[in-house]
Amino acid sequence: MNENLLHKKVQEYLKANEQTAVSSFALKASPFSGITSKELAQQLAGRQKAKHKLPSWFANSLVLYPPVLNLEQTSSEKTANYKSELVSGNSLVDVTGGFGIDSYYFSKKITSVIHCELNESLQQLAAHNFKQFGINNVQSMHADGIQTVLAQSDLDWVYIDPSRRNDVKGKVFFLEDCLPNVPEIQEAIFKKTSHILVKTAPILDIAVGMKSLKFVKEIHVVAVKNEVKELLWLMENGFCGMPKIIATNILKSNKKVTVNLTLNAEKKSQVIYGETASFLYEPYASLMKTGAFNWISEHYQLSKLATNSHLYTSNKKIEFAGRVFKVNNVNHYNKKTMKTLIGENVNVVTRNFKETVAQLRKKYKLKEGAERYLFFTTDMHNKQIVIDCIKLVHHE
Repeated sequence: MNENLLHKKVQEYLKANEQTAVSSFALKASPFSGITSKELAQQLAGRQKAKHKLPSWFANSLVLYPPVLNLEQTSSEKTANYKSELVSGNSLVDVTGGFGIDSYYFSKKITSVIHCELNESLQQLAAHNFKQFGINNVQSMHADGIQTVLAQSDLDWVYIDPSRRNDVKGKVFFLEDCLPNVPEIQEAIFKKTSHILVKTAPILDIAVGMKSLKFVKEIHVVAVKNEVKELLWLMENGFCGMPKIIATNILKSNKKVTVNLTLNAEKKSQVIYGETASFLYEPYASLMKTGAFNWISEHYQLSKLATNSHLYTSNKKIEFAGRVFKVNNVNHYNKKTMKTLIGENVNVVTRNFKETVAQLRKKYKLKEGAERYLFFTTDMHNKQIVIDCIKLVHHE
């Protein structure tokens, strides 16, 4: 950690080059003695990444940044703040502390937080930044987080964000393939705490996660601006009830749209199928990730267009956890229909359809639109259709 980077002139230089491409900036000779061009480029890249993902860090000129890869792996402020609302008490160990964003937010809810990180340079940066924010209740340690947990006597919470060992298995994601291996160590951890919070990537299948983890009380599906960012597994020692699923979409306005259901809700629900009516509903990605497609139909009293289309419809507009559209017309997907749409300014969405958005745009010269949408999908009769509609919900 080069503290020369904190000098006022250096920070002003970085700010002045805020819009400069990092690749070209890295080729410039450093105008400062004791600071390399590589170090300057790393800080510029960090600032650019933090501007939207970590605005509080971006606003603090005394913050120092790690390589961009570390920033890409860290929680955003929005998701870290969400996690902090799930915990309370006197003590928490952040086993895989990283850049410290989660520990920072946990410190607002927990009396004493231990931040553990095996990468010493990353740990030093996190410890430095805690000081710049005046955070005094986080103990940052260059240490093995699991060994740190096992050395404690009684903890309120243990937080783990396991990382993939490798990508050999492609998109198949199992907790057993991660470091630390949570399924392998969970019993030992529960001897030190009653509560474990595990963060996983959205790619993990919920049913697969349930087979690997014990005493799961809640599963939180967290999306930001309709993109699922993480799954949170809240485990309570001895819990034996039916786990809750909480699907949350954090909108641009920071408003949260949350849907609560139980893990077995889908099995108990009856779906209704129907033709496209006056309004079309597209569930938020967080709700889609739950896989509760029949539950959506029953809970909201909406007709589903087809088994695999995951779009819903009604004649009367309702409040819904997703995007809502007013249907103008519905046509079969054929040459006659598409001839009238060539060159139009529209948003294109595909659901359970044989062609991709890119293929359709190229084939029919479709330009980007504003409020008008074309949904290319399959109906309950297994016919491909085009739904022409206008978006009514604007607060994403």
